[in-house]
Amino acid sequence: MPIKPSKTLEIFDNPNSESDYTIHIRIPEFTCLCPKTGQPDFATLFLDYVPDKRCVELKSLKSYIWCYRDEGAFHEAVTNQILNDLVQVCAPRFMRLRAEFNVRGGIYTTIVVEYLAPGWTPPSPIHLP
Repeated sequence: MPIKPSKTLEIFDNPNSESDYTIHIRIPEFTCLCPKTGQPDFATLFLDYVPDKRCVELKSLKSYIWCYRDEGAFHEAVTNQILNDLVQVCAPRFMRLRAEFNVRGGIYTTIVVEYLAPGWTPPSPIHLP
């Protein structure tokens, strides 16, 4: 059964909530419309997050991202909206969304937004020789 666009993001219990680990998701086919011209804008989204008690279910994420295909949105607004929606349902320890938009009028745009849960401190990076 094919999926349809939906603003509903589904979650599931984090099977390793006692550990800090990072989930990296690459979404290479994000599309929305320019609110000024109505022309399509294309981007690759890079979502990185450290889950707490919940993780986002990927099929619902795909359906959620698909919803923007026919919506007009400025790059800055849509990137922030996606992050806010994901933070609301997942309540992660940390989340970063980087949106790399394809060229429009000779200009590339990259928007980076982050969320850090109050009281959470990331582990120190390990540097190997």
